[in-house]
Amino acid sequence: MPIEITNRTGPARTVARKPASLPLRSFQLHSKKPGSQERIFFTEQLSLLLETGTSMHVALQALKKQISNREMVNIIDGLIENINEGKSLSEALSHYPDMFPSTYVHLVAAAEDGGFLDKVLLELMKMDEKREELRRTVTSALSYPAFLVLFSFGVVLFVLVAVFPKFADMFASIQDELPGTTLFLMSASTLLIDHWLTLSAGLVAGLAGIAWWLQTPNGTVVIDRAKMRTVFIRDIYIQLYLIQSLRVLGLSLNNGVSIPNALDSCRDVVHNSVFRQFIHDVQNKVTEGSGFSRAFQQADFIPPTVRQMVTTGEDTGNLPRILTRVADFYERELGKRLASFSRMVEPLMLILMGGVVGLIVSSLILPIFKLSRAVG
Repeated sequence: MPIEITNRTGPARTVARKPASLPLRSFQLHSKKPGSQERIFFTEQLSLLLETGTSMHVALQALKKQISNREMVNIIDGLIENINEGKSLSEALSHYPDMFPSTYVHLVAAAEDGGFLDKVLLELMKMDEKREELRRTVTSALSYPAFLVLFSFGVVLFVLVAVFPKFADMFASIQDELPGTTLFLMSASTLLIDHWLTLSAGLVAGLAGIAWWLQTPNGTVVIDRAKMRTVFIRDIYIQLYLIQSLRVLGLSLNNGVSIPNALDSCRDVVHNSVFRQFIHDVQNKVTEGSGFSRAFQQADFIPPTVRQMVTTGEDTGNLPRILTRVADFYERELGKRLASFSRMVEPLMLILMGGVVGLIVSSLILPIFKLSRAVG
C-alpha cells in the first residue's frame, strides 16, 4: 500500500492512506499554476519517502495521490513515465525547467551519483523555504509604502475631479486674486474632466511603451545598472543578489556539483545582467586557473568582507561552508535593512500626504476667506 509521510520533524511512520490524513497544504486550486509552494511540498515529501527506503516509482505514485493541482499531477506523471523509460530523476526533472530550475537539476544529479538523494532534497526544500521567506520580507517591507502612494494619488484625483469643480463658479468673481496653487489645481481639474479620455489613453499608451521598453535588451541593461548604482537601493539589491547566488553556490559545491555547473545555476537564479556578467567573469577566472576569489577581488560592488571571506574559504578549503555562512549573514542583514527602510519611509510618506492634503485644503480655504471678507 502507498506510504504517506507528512511529519517533517518527527520520526518517519508508515500509515494507511486515507483522504482525511492528507496534508492541508496539498489541497490546491485545480487551475492554479504550480510554483514554489508546490515544489517545496514535492521535495519534502519525496525526501521523506526515499529516506524510509521507498522506491522512486512508488514514492512518485504516492505523491501524485496527495496533490490535487492538475498541472503538478501532470508533471509527476511525466516524471514517472521518464523514470519507467530508464532515465534518472535529474534527467526527468530537466524536462520541466519552469518547475525545477537548473540548480535543482544539478544538485539532484550530483546526489544521485553520490547516493545521498534524500539529504540533498531536504536541503533543496530548506533553500526554497528561505527564498520564500526572503520574498515575503521584501514584499512586506515595500507593500505599505506602495499602498500610501496609491492612496495619496487616489485622494488627489478624487479632490480634483469631484471637489474643485463645485467651487469653480464661486471663485470666478475673484479670479485675479486667487493664489497660484488654487489656479494650478483648478486648471488641473478642468484638464482632467474635459480631456479624461485622451489622458487615460495617453497614460495607458505610456505605460505600455515603458513596459515594452523594459523587456528590450537596452531597457533591461539600463534598469539593471540603475539597481546597482543608485544610492541606498544599490546596497539592498547587492545583498539580495549575494544571498541568492552564494546560497546556491554553497549548497551546490558542498554536494559535489562542479564549479562551472554551480555558476551556471547562479546565473539562472539572479535576474540582473550586471551581476550575471560578474558571475561570467568568475567562470572565466576559474577556467583560466586564476582561482575562484580573483573575480571577487576585482568586482568593486562586492563588499570587502565578502572578498576576504571568499579568499579565506578558497585558501583553507572551506569555501562551500563559508559561502553558505555569508548568505545567511546577509539574509539577516537584509531583513534588518528592509525593516529600517519601512520604519523610515512610513513617517516620510505620512508627512508627504499631510503636505499634499494641506496644500489642497489651503487652496480651497484661502479663496473662501477672501470671498467672505468681500461679502462682509
